[in-house]
Amino acid sequence: MDWNHYRFRSQWPLPAPPTAVYEVLERAEDYPEWWREVREVTRLDDTSGVVRVRSVLPYDMTFTAREVRRDPRAGVLEIALSGDMEGWARWTVTPLGPGSLVRYDQVVSVTKPLLRRFAVPGRPLFRANHALMMRSGRRGLLRHLEAV
Repeated sequence: MDWNHYRFRSQWPLPAPPTAVYEVLERAEDYPEWWREVREVTRLDDTSGVVRVRSVLPYDMTFTAREVRRDPRAGVLEIALSGDMEGWARWTVTPLGPGSLVRYDQVVSVTKPLLRRFAVPGRPLFRANHALMMRSGRRGLLRHLEAV
């Protein structure tokens, strides 16, 4: 087993229509306004940017996100990640009753030396840290959608 390899999936049922949710998710530079763990997004060009995140544990993850797929009809936004982690992440927004189901999938290998050093003993904490970040993201997105 590669202790530095992670697969994550989060599902967020939301009361907003898929088009409204998708429109918020496709504006990554606005994430810090509603998702407190996304500390900074610096756009490099039309399809890439540098992102800095930090959840509960006292370390930042910085990576370049490059758009791989943007398909509003299918509700899919996908990026390739490089930097403190290498891999990909994907949002998929689908109808769910009068609202939406937002699914976030991420497959990454951690490259940050400190996290690699503590891969085995830290893995449960790193997974919990990610889960807390995602839970906070859902709450922030829900508040943001209610405000607009």
